[in-house]
Amino acid sequence: MKRYLDIENWNRKELFQHFRTLENPSFAITANVDVTNAYKSAKRRNESFFVVYLHACLKALNTIENFKYRIEDSKVAIYDAIHASATILREDKTFGFSFIDFNEDFEIFKENFLLEKDRILNSTNLFPPKYSLGCIHCSALPWVHFTGHKEPVSGNKDDSVPQLAFGKIKMEGEEILMPVSVNVNHALVDGYHVGQFFENFQNELDKMD
Repeated sequence: MKRYLDIENWNRKELFQHFRTLENPSFAITANVDVTNAYKSAKRRNESFFVVYLHACLKALNTIENFKYRIEDSKVAIYDAIHASATILREDKTFGFSFIDFNEDFEIFKENFLLEKDRILNSTNLFPPKYSLGCIHCSALPWVHFTGHKEPVSGNKDDSVPQLAFGKIKMEGEEILMPVSVNVNHALVDGYHVGQFFENFQNELDKMD
């Protein structure tokens, strides 16, 4: 479900209009998050680390309204919930795009993920049978602890689905760190909101035991 923002009375109206005039209004930030608790919790519970941190990521994103905004025909739609369109690797090293419905309940979310994983592993389709702009596009790159990341772009400056990438973990002292890249459309999302996301994501990761 979605509703539409009253742009005329939005305190970011001028910012929205300005950034929509730019050829490429997106910006990206890459930062490390401390996944020590999440990683140890996943291993202790015999859960997929990817599913554990993706669920925490979506919980964090769904607390920030600007990450629910999407540009649709010059309007700003506000989605009730944000889901995940994640790449899932096949044995032959190709991949498919998933659409994983978010749920606050981890067990339900995990089941949604497993259904999508099974669909992709048993097909050659690139795109999922259902899709909505109310999602994030995300990829795991567990081979590289990157310090920067660039996403492919369509050339449509109104693309407004946030793009996230998760890199290879590494030990630093007693901490386990994972790089996370966030790419957003500046017409909708500012550095403040990305900062909120990293803070909320870290809080979700820290609370795991």
